[in-house]
Amino acid sequence: MSLIYDEYGRPFVILKEQQAKSRVKGLDAVKANIIAARSISNIVRTSLGPKGMDKILVSPDGDVTITNDGATIMDRMEVNHQVAKLLVELSASQDDEIGDGTTGVVVLAGALLEQAEKLIDRGIHPIRIAEGFEKAADVARKTIEDIADTVPFDKQNLEPLITTAMTTLSSKIVNVDKRKMAEIAVNAVVGVADLDRKDVNFDMIRMEGKPGGSLEDTELVNGIIIDKDFSHPQMAKTMKDVKMCILTCPFEPPKPKTKHKLDISSKEAYEKLYQQEQDYFKDMVKQVKDSGANLVICQWGFDDEANHLLLQNGLAAVRWVGGVEIEHIAIATGGRIVPRFSELSEDKLGKAGIVREVSFGNTKERMLVIEDCANSNAVTVLVRGGNKMIVEEAKRSLHDAMCVVRNLIKDNRVVYGGGASEIACSLAVTKYAETVAGVDQFAIRAFADALDDIPLALAENSGLDPITELAAAKSRQIKENNPLIGLGLSEDNTSHCATNMKDIGVFETMVGKQEQISLATQVVKMILKIDDVITMGKYQ
Repeated sequence: MSLIYDEYGRPFVILKEQQAKSRVKGLDAVKANIIAARSISNIVRTSLGPKGMDKILVSPDGDVTITNDGATIMDRMEVNHQVAKLLVELSASQDDEIGDGTTGVVVLAGALLEQAEKLIDRGIHPIRIAEGFEKAADVARKTIEDIADTVPFDKQNLEPLITTAMTTLSSKIVNVDKRKMAEIAVNAVVGVADLDRKDVNFDMIRMEGKPGGSLEDTELVNGIIIDKDFSHPQMAKTMKDVKMCILTCPFEPPKPKTKHKLDISSKEAYEKLYQQEQDYFKDMVKQVKDSGANLVICQWGFDDEANHLLLQNGLAAVRWVGGVEIEHIAIATGGRIVPRFSELSEDKLGKAGIVREVSFGNTKERMLVIEDCANSNAVTVLVRGGNKMIVEEAKRSLHDAMCVVRNLIKDNRVVYGGGASEIACSLAVTKYAETVAGVDQFAIRAFADALDDIPLALAENSGLDPITELAAAKSRQIKENNPLIGLGLSEDNTSHCATNMKDIGVFETMVGKQEQISLATQVVKMILKIDDVITMGKYQ
């Protein structure tokens, strides 16, 4: 700041440019980054567990989303801080890889950063903390493998899959009907799964939502549902033994690609043009009829002239079907997508047992259901709900449940929920810390304390005394040498909630829990190693 005078002798002050901030370096930068990342984890902490709270997210356009899914909350938040964005990406990674546990992984990362901050205040170098966390994470992953149970299942015995899906759904908005929803998720995944190869093709599962009705009306259809209706109200509403041609060409005369002008000066010229247009339409309809098709699925629209001709020739039609839906119909019915009428032939037709139009309530809302497809693997879940927000949240919840079922088909080892696996890992890491000499011991103990944060958050969100509940569960695990003791939050216990989680059937996939620990540790290591944030042009 400097004081100078103008030519009239009036003083004025010159200040530094306000936007130019001094750069934070070293330990101050590490602490600033930790605070930024923890502020993100604290947002989703209250959404953890079966009694977690929901968040309402309002987009710049005014669209409202109500959810407690960690990945959705992170994705819809506008985060500007560079390090806080790492936690958003962490949640997205867990969602892409596992599909569930997106809230837990962010809460665990926040707890690790909180412990790291305490160790930095005690004078321990961030690199030593990161190394200690890595050692502790290895022990925790090994412990999870040791305490995991293998659950056998087959197409006749799907109960283990349903129980695991119910655990996932218990923290969602659909938990009132979680048994039915879990069965829908399991049947959908098993319907498209190759159990011999342990492979699940998610592209064969469609999710359609329709506001109206209640969550109990959600159903699984062995086929395809599209949000369209037949193009003419007089077309048959139910068709059997359907052969469909799937077109991506418009049902109308070709248009020149250049600008053109047509002058019609006489009645004869108009009639000739009209007749030519009619011939185009008739030729198209004839090519469809000759191929043996009795249903036309068209990606583009067609005018009333073509619609009337199709009706006269006994051909049902659906127009304006989206590209993704066209592909799904082609896969499900075994048909080929045809780009021009001249290529139509019988071997390119898709086949289905029944195509029917269903209506909802007293509105004009209609959908087409294509059942008994040639490729019977394709399934669709039709989600109903009181309003659009409930339908969207139910779709997200079912997606999480399906991802968990897929993971269990790939690797059928499970650990027990309610914080039981975290408490067992915490005890194992604490025991390991006693064998380590030097500074690393402090970091390893801190990792054990961070693992305790998950059961603490579960108890806190359920309105219980977190320290009392954690102490009760921990003491029982040590006393009984039983890693299955966790917080049975659904139980009506009067004294405390420490319960054998196997008895109440709260499962989580082993790979999901291991991925949580791995991803959270990696991100925390990355944040601890950042000691300077340089943004071009913003600092002096």
